[in-house]
Amino acid sequence: MAGMQIRTDTAPMKRTVILALIFLALILFFALKFDHELMFEHVKASAQHFEEVYARHPVALLAGYFVVSVLVTSLGLPGTFVLLALAGGAFFGFTAGALVFSFASAVGATLACATSRFIARDFVMRRFGDRLAKVAGGIRREGAFYLLSLRLIPVIPFFLVNVLMGLTAMSLGRFYGVSQLGMLPVTLIYVNAGNQLGHTDSLKSVLSPGLVFSFVLLGIFPLAAKRLIVFIRRRARKRS
Repeated sequence: MAGMQIRTDTAPMKRTVILALIFLALILFFALKFDHELMFEHVKASAQHFEEVYARHPVALLAGYFVVSVLVTSLGLPGTFVLLALAGGAFFGFTAGALVFSFASAVGATLACATSRFIARDFVMRRFGDRLAKVAGGIRREGAFYLLSLRLIPVIPFFLVNVLMGLTAMSLGRFYGVSQLGMLPVTLIYVNAGNQLGHTDSLKSVLSPGLVFSFVLLGIFPLAAKRLIVFIRRRARKRS
């Protein structure tokens, strides 16, 4: 019993010491400007090395980026769409990054849709069947326009849209085309943000006009897209 009491009494002290050490390490980290060294000097040196390799083997690196983007996008891991788009802009520039990632993300989404339809149909039905009725109803009412609205206004997670569409009657060709178009605006915004970050040389330039503009667009775009979708739907109802 005495031994148990000692462990109970010393546990808070151990946690306090560990927290104090972590706090001290953070103070030293920023006081000695290791954050600046890691974020800019080392990263900048790595970026310069990458640019040298990219200049010698552009096709191979772009092909590798395309394949990785297709595979990762098809798996639907959280946050990977944003990270890959940012990386494309930072490493390959706006034009090449946007072009490659736009096609790669659409292909990856189509692979996920095909997997849901032909391989994992039963699993998807058990796991997400409760959400399928709403999606299927939207497809019946609006067809491909419903998928376009889901891409422009991400009310349903990216990967979930892919797997749920696999259980609908929409053809894979149409799914690919609509996804390519619907994901393009967000792709361009994120790739541009990555491109701006890739040209960052110091802490002061993090808030460059180009980067700030990219993030302003990220905030405005969903609202603008929602208003556009509502406007188009109203016009369609009046015509019918």
